[in-house]
Formats: sequence, structure tokens, C-alpha cells
Amino acid sequence: MEMEILEQLIVKNDKKIIFLIMDGLGGLPQSPDGQTELEAAATPNMDRLAIAGTCGLLDPVGYGITPGSGPAHFALFGYDPVKLNVGRGLLSAAGLGFPMAAGDLYMRANFATIDKKGLITDRRAGRLATEKNELLCKKLQNDIRLSSAKEVFFLTEKEHRALVVLRGGKWSEQITETDPQKTGLPPAQAQAIVPEAVSTAAAVNELSGKIIKALSGEDKANSMLLRGYAKYQLFPSMADRFGLNPLAVAGYPMYKGIARLLGMTIAEDTETIEDEIKMLGAKYKDYDYFFVHIKATDSRGEDGKFDDKVKVIEKVDSLLPQICALNPDVLVITGDHSTPAAMAGHSWHPVPVLLAAKNCRPDLATSFGERTCLSGGLGRMPMKYLMSVALAHAGKLQKFGA
Repeated sequence: MEMEILEQLIVKNDKKIIFLIMDGLGGLPQSPDGQTELEAAATPNMDRLAIAGTCGLLDPVGYGITPGSGPAHFALFGYDPVKLNVGRGLLSAAGLGFPMAAGDLYMRANFATIDKKGLITDRRAGRLATEKNELLCKKLQNDIRLSSAKEVFFLTEKEHRALVVLRGGKWSEQITETDPQKTGLPPAQAQAIVPEAVSTAAAVNELSGKIIKALSGEDKANSMLLRGYAKYQLFPSMADRFGLNPLAVAGYPMYKGIARLLGMTIAEDTETIEDEIKMLGAKYKDYDYFFVHIKATDSRGEDGKFDDKVKVIEKVDSLLPQICALNPDVLVITGDHSTPAAMAGHSWHPVPVLLAAKNCRPDLATSFGERTCLSGGLGRMPMKYLMSVALAHAGKLQKFGA
């Protein structure tokens, strides 16, 4: 209900909002008396903003719920992450600019390594080089045909991740993943969750078997784990809902996909953090909302590399003056979810957030970290309300009621 009211209060102006998103920003200490990655990082620029701004903690989906990147990003942009939850395959397809069609089934795929017994030894095939991924996708595209699909497509996303598309069948999203989420187990058999999905599960199992056969000559990346099943659907745009002209500056295809589904313009050719900051400056006069996505914080957390995640945060902080020099009316610094290196994966812990604007109400936070954000003026709130707070600080919401 609150989001419906929000859309009725929109006022268009030339104020600019930047969302600097360090994917997987939230962390945990490595020892009971230690610091999180964000707390351990030397972040003088973020700390200065925290003193003058307003801080808090965000729950992407709900208390105790570990979010995927898809729903977490929908929440960041002011969309209900539960009502609009979609399989990650659709986000990958949109991010790659795949010509989507009604009836397609999109799947997020990881190249993985299995041993001679068929047990998974590495779910990410050593974070396979993108160039090798491209060669393997070409091989699979040439070698694999399915009896139940008119066409099968294999497209490289990045590193070990790929997109697989089934076209020309009656597909269902309601099947289980082939990724058991652990090593030491074989790839799982897809199972139908509802009776109408039996034929889809059979097709995915046929596909998995043929992939393993086609890749049998590879030392690593000799298998694929399939998940994130989704069919095509449309979403209300950020322009229609919030009156924004948004730009996405992201290097990773899936995040471009979320942005594209929500009507953002996609900035191309940004591989490094420096590229992204440079692109932000180059495009700054043309848009009024900017989504800048930093992937490496999440990757280092997933790999369990505490010190490396700290270094990424410090690098972002060192580049922050270039963003502040643009003089945005609202600057938000946060993550989509927590990825503690101590857990080597996503977690349910709330995400620290910092909002800097001239009309911020100062709070008690004296630096930017999980513990100091506990004393922040934003408190602990659902992530989906972050957008309304940013819009309010940018003067883009009129008064409600008489």
C-alpha cells in the first residue's frame, strides 16, 4: 500500500540520485572480538559522509531470510522482492540482450567440475576464464540437440556463469535445481514441483546428461549446474513509477538485466571499478538516477577471502571523491545483501546503508560500519523503502494529504 501511495506523490525535478551498490557489502568478524570487512577497511571518505549523513541497516527481504541477488536488487529499486521474484535466468537473458520470446525457458548455469565418480569438486570450475567459457558454449551450441525442444541456446555470461535457453516447448518454471549447492555430491536430478512440470524436468535432465557427455574431455568445467528457471514477463518501469530517467553502470550481465527489465538505460564497456566511475562522470548530465554496481565485494566474500574483500572496499573508498565531486543531491552507499567471507556465501544479516544529502538529519554514527549503523537515524528498515527515502531527500515527493 505504501508503494502505491508513493507513486501518487511523485514530483519531477532536476535533482540527481546516485546509488553506489557494493554487492554483498555486509559481513561478519572472523573472531568474536574482531571486525567485519567494512569495519576493518580504511574508509576515510565513507566515514566523513557517515558523520554528516544518515545511516542504518536494511533487510532485503525479511528478518532471517537470506536473499538472492535478484530479489535484493528489486528491493533496492523500490519493488516488492516477494511479489516480483523471478528466476535468475530471466535476469541473465535480459542482461545479455538475448532476444526473449514468450514461452522461452531461461536458466542460469554454472560451469562446474566433476570427478571420475561424477561428484562435484568445484561448483564454479575455478571461476573459469570468460574466454574459455565462450569456447565451451560454442561447443555445446554445436553439439547438443534435445528431443523435446526446437532450439537450445548456450550463451556466455561471465567467468563460470552462462545462460541456457530452451525454446519451442511447453515449459514450466516449477522444477528443482540441478545444483546441490555443495561439493562432494553429484549434480542433482531436476524434479517436478507440480504435475504440469514433469516434461520440463525430463527435458532438463536430458540436457544435463548431454552437457556432461559433450564436456567429458575437459579437465575442469566438465559439467553444468542449472538453476534460476524463468519465463518472460514485463515489469513496470522506474520512469513510470517514479518519474526517473535512470542509468545503470554495471559490468556484470545479470545486473544489467535487472536494470533493463526496469527500464534503465545501460552504460556499456565498463569492466573495472575505475571504468564505472569514469562512465558515471561522462553520463552525469544526461540522467537523474544512477545505479553503480560493484561486483568484486560479493565475489571475494563468496570465495571466503576476507582480506581481499577489505581491499575492494578500500579501493571504492579511494575513488569516492570522484563521485562526490559530481555533487549529487542524494548519494546512497550500501549493498544488496550480506556476503560474509566467514560464511563464503550470502547471509540473512542486514546490510549497512549510508545516505548523504544536504537535508539529512545527523545521527550518532561516527563511521560507516555494521555496528555504527545500529545507531543510525534510518534505523533498521525493509530495503524496499530505501527508494522512497532517497526520493524524499531529492525533493521528488509531494506532501500526502491535506
